[in-house]
Amino acid sequence: MFKTLRSPRQQHLQNLLIELRKSRGLTQTDVATRLGRPQSFVAKYEGGERRLDVVEFLDVAQALGADPRAVLADLIVRTTASPK
Repeated sequence: MFKTLRSPRQQHLQNLLIELRKSRGLTQTDVATRLGRPQSFVAKYEGGERRLDVVEFLDVAQALGADPRAVLADLIVRTTASPK
């Protein structure tokens, strides 16, 4: 296993966080304000230029008004191959 910003799981996480933000009617600036970070921070993790560590992920989930366990469960479903 190797770390990459372009792995399928990383891309699924990016897409999931973007979908959550948009479904709540939030802009990147809104999320950044809630996090006390610049808008570029949100743009970079959504655009795949940086990864979130676990603590940052928890903060982002909270800023999105999402349960981090539910976000991870969704990510697992999206990235786990179903049995054939």
